[in-house]
Amino acid sequence: MKVRDSLGPEAFRGEKADMPVLYDRLLKLKEMFNSKFGSIPKFYVRAPGRVNLIEQDLLIAVEPVETYTLQLANTNPLYPDFSTSATNIQIDKTKPLWHNYFLCGLKGIQEHFGLSNLTGMNCLVDGNIPPRSGLSSSSALVCCAGLVTLTVLGMNLTKVELAEICAKSERYIGTEGGGMDQSISFLAEEGTAKLIEFSPLRATNVNLPSGAVFVIANSCVEMNKAATSHFNIRVMECRLAAKLLAKYKSLQWDKVLQLEEVQAKLGISLEEMLLVTEDALHPEPYSPEEICRCLGITLEELRTQILSPNTYDVLIFKLYQRAKHVYSEAARVLQFKKICEEAPENTVQLLGELMNQSHMSCRDMYECSCPELDQLVDICRKFGAEGSRLTGAGWGGCTVSIVPADKLTSFLANVHKAYYQRSDGSLAPEKQSLFATKPGGGALVFLEA
Repeated sequence: MKVRDSLGPEAFRGEKADMPVLYDRLLKLKEMFNSKFGSIPKFYVRAPGRVNLIEQDLLIAVEPVETYTLQLANTNPLYPDFSTSATNIQIDKTKPLWHNYFLCGLKGIQEHFGLSNLTGMNCLVDGNIPPRSGLSSSSALVCCAGLVTLTVLGMNLTKVELAEICAKSERYIGTEGGGMDQSISFLAEEGTAKLIEFSPLRATNVNLPSGAVFVIANSCVEMNKAATSHFNIRVMECRLAAKLLAKYKSLQWDKVLQLEEVQAKLGISLEEMLLVTEDALHPEPYSPEEICRCLGITLEELRTQILSPNTYDVLIFKLYQRAKHVYSEAARVLQFKKICEEAPENTVQLLGELMNQSHMSCRDMYECSCPELDQLVDICRKFGAEGSRLTGAGWGGCTVSIVPADKLTSFLANVHKAYYQRSDGSLAPEKQSLFATKPGGGALVFLEA
């Protein structure tokens, strides 16, 4: 598979010998498309789920049409067909239905190029990313839709530009995401993990230890981050913490949106930012009134200029805990990369310890875990994982564990029995998912030969 730095209609051509499993899926999708629309797709788009340690992906078969109608269908019967005018894209934030994520990606490209009208298209979506599992099936769909629209238009963008557009456009549905999932969906490369950094967006290769395997385990607890306020409350708490820290250090706080910006403006290390957090913020929750006093603004200004609509009525904000988590987590990411580069004898153990610390911080400081995730993490560690943590937005979804390669077989069997098998011997619901994985590639366009 050839990879270029720009994505457009001629960017990639999937070859049969390169990816036989994917090629078989494409053939099956082609047959289903023909059955659905009575025609043959002109091209296919693939985008993986979050972090390129996961090979699950979405595929979309596409045929541009002469009309101005967008027709969306899904191979999964749980997701109903959808049709709308391509000239008037409306996204309903109150109902995070599957097709709205496609519309986010489409609208993002439309607005980037300043287009008033788009051509119609028929699209059939197929995916093997468990929905609402923390593996970013929604972000993968946004990315797929952005690449589909770009290809139909016959235009080109770099992978970085596409990632930034898709990250912003997912906010049309009301999710205040940061762009990590969209970035890895486009920038992932087979055989290597990636360190994703922002401002500017960039990705650095991280070579993982050969003696270990990463295993994904689905807690079977579903969480739709666009349908709840949990995710956006955390975003707002981090934003407020950043503003209070900036004010404390006499920076122009009203322009600051992210904790990373405070560190960058001060030009200090993550460890030093943790000390600043200790000095500037108190562990007790902040009320909206206290935040207003700290910033010298009114409650109305807080609501209209800082908070998102679904956080207007939040009564307490835990700023100290969220800032401590974000800065310590960023430090762990850099330490993870350093360990992989230096490759000491106990590399797997050291990486596992970082993952364990990460889960504890997610659980106690960011409070985005849940009892099932905590139980699953404990089970994974009990049966041989050197480290295990939640992955994704949290409050459900999956764990990722680092397991010595020689323990993989027994690990999978024991975790399967301990978490997924009921006392009567039957299996938990079909949402159960437990699989070893490795770094996969990013978004691709396959042209019909």
